[in-house]
Amino acid sequence: MMQILVADGNVAEARRAHVRATGGTSAEAYAALLAEIDADVACTILEPADAGSALPAGAALAAFDGVVFTGSQLHVGEDSEPVRRQRGLMRAALEAGLPVFGSCWGVQLAAAVAGGSAGPNPRGPEYGFARRLVPTGAGREHPLLAGRPATWDAPALHLDAVLEPPPGAEVLAGNGLLAVQALALRLGPGTFWGTQYHPELDLDAIAAMLRLSEPDILESGLCRDAAALAAYADEVAALHGEDRPDLAWRHGLGPEVLEAPRRRREIGNFLARLVRPRAARR
Repeated sequence: MMQILVADGNVAEARRAHVRATGGTSAEAYAALLAEIDADVACTILEPADAGSALPAGAALAAFDGVVFTGSQLHVGEDSEPVRRQRGLMRAALEAGLPVFGSCWGVQLAAAVAGGSAGPNPRGPEYGFARRLVPTGAGREHPLLAGRPATWDAPALHLDAVLEPPPGAEVLAGNGLLAVQALALRLGPGTFWGTQYHPELDLDAIAAMLRLSEPDILESGLCRDAAALAAYADEVAALHGEDRPDLAWRHGLGPEVLEAPRRRREIGNFLARLVRPRAARR
């Protein structure tokens, strides 16, 4: 079995809000998804933002074949104990030589730990979907994006973003709103692959997170009012598990978003290209 540590980026209060919105925590959803993508996966969930949560180190950390960081409502630039603890875990995992994947918060955290910077995107947030993602020259050849077409859309929910990539990092994809939508880097013997967008989110989860993010979305001006946001979220939710070509046409969504294996491609590539080879060597 491939042993994967799933680190939930949220503090306890945010985890409870996520459970109310979606029925489970981000880490629980990620663990279920990893096992769905590859039945040879066993996950251990960790809540590193909590002061009472013991962070694995040394042999305990080396027992894992990979680490996954979820999204979070925290901000990497905050000088708080939950952020410092997760910075420490990210650094420890990479310095232990582990492959690490992170989406949204995870990619910002890795970039900051490796010497880059993250903060509010001056071009504005993305809520719902990141549109017209395009691989860079490096991204066209990188295994993280293997199977992606020349341009694609993906689920996205973020205010912050990687503003300055770390020295030596490879920027793999971007779009008109953000230059760093996918990133690869090395820190010591460890390898990090990550995306600013959320390949792990199903459409019903996107809808729930849109509702949960209502204050930020309204403040950003992306929706006129709460009723407009609720209507949009309802239509996104209706696309989950249903054949709704009318809604797909209305929102300009194609198979890279609507078909789960395509939507999750980066996670499958991470498991196949980094985690499984490590597990096979142990």
